[in-house]
Amino acid sequence: MADLPIRSPLAAHGSTPVELQQRLEAERHGQPHLVYRDGDGHQVIYELPRGRDRVTIGRREESDIGLHWDREVSRLHAELQRVGRDWTIVDDGISRNGSFVNTLRLQGRHRLRDGDVIVAGRTAIVFRAPGVSFERTKSTVQLAITASVTPTERRLLRALCRPLQDPSHALPASNQEIADDLHMSIPGVKKRLGLLFERFGLAELPQTEKRTQLAAAALRLGVVSRRDL
Repeated sequence: MADLPIRSPLAAHGSTPVELQQRLEAERHGQPHLVYRDGDGHQVIYELPRGRDRVTIGRREESDIGLHWDREVSRLHAELQRVGRDWTIVDDGISRNGSFVNTLRLQGRHRLRDGDVIVAGRTAIVFRAPGVSFERTKSTVQLAITASVTPTERRLLRALCRPLQDPSHALPASNQEIADDLHMSIPGVKKRLGLLFERFGLAELPQTEKRTQLAAAALRLGVVSRRDL
């Protein structure tokens, strides 16, 4: 276990604002769920189904949590089983390399608690059980999102959102309006907006939608407040 360079999928410095918001929405929904990253580093949130008592983890295509990219994961690696109102993880020697919970090798069955970290192969999976933890998660997520935006980017986002304070104005500011507001060059505005599109997970949207979605995300996530406009 000690030689596995495994990073938590919840690490704020490695999460985009969109991923942080997705985790907050999962908490708000209230169902126990798992958070991990796929072979390309993309966040995956798996809500444990209400009507089932068994969830499989492994490299098989039919596994509920399919970790096919991780060669250290067995075809059938471990199972999550519901016992009453709780979820447990079971590995009765079925995995080749073993399963770990909070760095300890799993022997038999372990009752999962909010925040437990399951490690299968080189993949870390965090178990979340929303409830009293929601407000703490909300505060942490909002702080992480705010911290990920630099002061210059925040000023640009305020300028982008400023026209939206007028209910009759449905569009965010243009590049020219932002440049005039912040005394920046238009190429400079475009470059910083491009970085923000990437950071907020909007780079793949059509060009006509990126600005509107960025402004909406900045307001929704609290990076820009109505008082700032």
